[in-house]
Formats: sequence, C-alpha cells, structure tokens
Amino acid sequence: MSLFRRPDYHSEASLFIDQLKAAKPSLEAEQRAGRALLWDKTIDAQAQKGFKSGKEAQQPYVYQTHSD
Repeated sequence: MSLFRRPDYHSEASLFIDQLKAAKPSLEAEQRAGRALLWDKTIDAQAQKGFKSGKEAQQPYVYQTHSD
C-alpha cells in the first residue's frame, strides 16, 4: 500500500448513476438500443462514393454572387 494513497472518492454524480443503475438494471440495454437506433448505421460505400463525386467545389468567397 502506498503511503500517499488517498481514500476512494466518489462524486455525487457517480453515486447517483450507481443508484440509478441499481434501481433500473435494464437502463444500459435501453441506452444501447437507443444508440443503435440513431448512430450505429452501416455505411453504403457506393453511395458515399457517388456523393463525393457529385460535390461541387466551393467558391473562394461564398457569399459573392455571379451574374453568369
């Protein structure tokens, strides 16, 4: 044991989260399901290639209008 070891500290936020997980064990599974619904998507490489090839170059000054 180290001479300089501090006692274990738990903030109010971490205690709250621990209590919440103990009260509702299905919370993590629900969070993972929500993340999968919004973020965990497969990317279509062919579609991404088409999007990049169809992109136009940006003008040096974006707000300048051209009369042509």
